[in-house]
Amino acid sequence: MKVIGVTFKEGGKVYWFAPNENEAYEEGMQVVVETSKSVEFARVAFVPREVEDAEVSQPLRPILRIATDRDREQVRRNAERKPQAMKTAQEKIEKHKLDMKLVDCEFAFDGSKVIFYFSSESRVDFRELVKDLAGTFRCRIELRQIGVRDEAKLLGGIAPCGRECCCAGAMPDFRKVSIKMAKVQGLSLNPGKISGLCGRLMCCLSYENEYYSEAYKKMPKLGSSVGTPEGVGTVVSNNMLKYVVRVKIEKDGSLVYKDFDLSEIRPRGARTEEPDEDEEQPAEGQAQERRSPKGEEKRRDRPARDGEKPRPAADGAEPASKERNGKRPRRRRGKGGASGGGGQNGGTAPQGGAKPRPPRQERPGRGDPAGKE
Repeated sequence: MKVIGVTFKEGGKVYWFAPNENEAYEEGMQVVVETSKSVEFARVAFVPREVEDAEVSQPLRPILRIATDRDREQVRRNAERKPQAMKTAQEKIEKHKLDMKLVDCEFAFDGSKVIFYFSSESRVDFRELVKDLAGTFRCRIELRQIGVRDEAKLLGGIAPCGRECCCAGAMPDFRKVSIKMAKVQGLSLNPGKISGLCGRLMCCLSYENEYYSEAYKKMPKLGSSVGTPEGVGTVVSNNMLKYVVRVKIEKDGSLVYKDFDLSEIRPRGARTEEPDEDEEQPAEGQAQERRSPKGEEKRRDRPARDGEKPRPAADGAEPASKERNGKRPRRRRGKGGASGGGGQNGGTAPQGGAKPRPPRQERPGRGDPAGKE
């Protein structure tokens, strides 16, 4: 589908319209278009081009005609009425004692509507104000409350960098801006230095964030130790535009600050010599297997301790008995004797020459007549 892009304000958002096949359009040409609300005066942002049908929101409004001298005269008269309309609206606001700041006003192309833009920290009940303005201008009145960023975009101004505000001249839509972007770009976190005319974070932080995010991953961290052609030093600052790293190096008891290209910087402890490709490097598992037989052989060759069973040979099938932290294994005591294996009626004699415990004699039950004397 063929579309043409037009904008209604300088540096504003670009909207798509259906071009007239019989007309030849150029960038910057003034045209009259039909919108969902009324007929508007616009300017061509880019010439007709082909786009996918899925990218176009239907219905696509047409361009009525190329602007004539009569249309330009109508726009000029509307611009002349703007100062008086602003003065009248400000007087009405003071009359109704409303807590609102009048920012700008805009007349429709055909003069059937006036739009007033204002800012306020709270919600404003302006119903009586609208009635008063409608009786004065004899047309439809519309009031729109905007934020501080929209206010800066409408009024414009010179940013701290010395150029026009990005929101007013280079960014049709507002982008999300966060304090993390300022950290990645290495800027001071002082609110006065990273805030724009609106008092919020500068829009250019988001505009340049993609480049700085990629550069930040390549640069070394501040305060880290790195290797340089002149020795090991500490990173002091990074220039992400030139990919230059400033390093603090200690030489002969004094500190020296030098700038190095990023290609000359290497992390501290990195290998400077690559292993020979022809030489086979052992894997981690193989290195452990080489050490394990020696330790196993030492444990098997060690003589048995007192009271410990002898260990089998290295090539024996039976594994060595388990030990508790290198101590003699504990022996359980049975019910019938000092060592395990004893029963109720007797057991094996304990070691060390102790006398065996005599078997317990059974006592007759209460109901047994043989137990009576």
